[in-house]
Amino acid sequence: MALQNGEKKPLVIGWVEYVGIPDWHISRVRAKMDTGARNSALHVENIRELPHGRVRFDVRLHRRNTDRRVTVEAPIKRRGRVRASIGHAELRIFVVARVRIGSHEQDIELSLVDREKMIFRMLIGRSALAHDYLIDAGRRYVVSKRVRAAAKPKTRRKSERAK
Repeated sequence: MALQNGEKKPLVIGWVEYVGIPDWHISRVRAKMDTGARNSALHVENIRELPHGRVRFDVRLHRRNTDRRVTVEAPIKRRGRVRASIGHAELRIFVVARVRIGSHEQDIELSLVDREKMIFRMLIGRSALAHDYLIDAGRRYVVSKRVRAAAKPKTRRKSERAK
């Protein structure tokens, strides 16, 4: 749907969505839409710089299941100082990746960082979200389906077992 000035209507998304990185064979990773962060960030492990301006790293797809990972090799786009949420600045490597949010795909810069202690493997910053998205801060998984863990069998209460 086009607006009066010819611009496209922004896609409404939740503050948490599953996003894909198709070129890296990542179909879904949980990401927080973070308008307080300028840059986007991705949790990676085993960063190794390679010749010819390339980098290889492992993307851990799940917070608890450490076996779910993908090894990626990509060209280094740039290096830049990023002020982390705890206040100190650090030098990070940035790469470009085609990211899919809902039905929309775009190339965004991702800083490669260790987010081991963070809940979300990925943050999508405001530079990637500007103009194309409208974030509904009261909702999650607007354009992606949440995967629920298998339900645990219900245990009976002591009072029910005594009967």
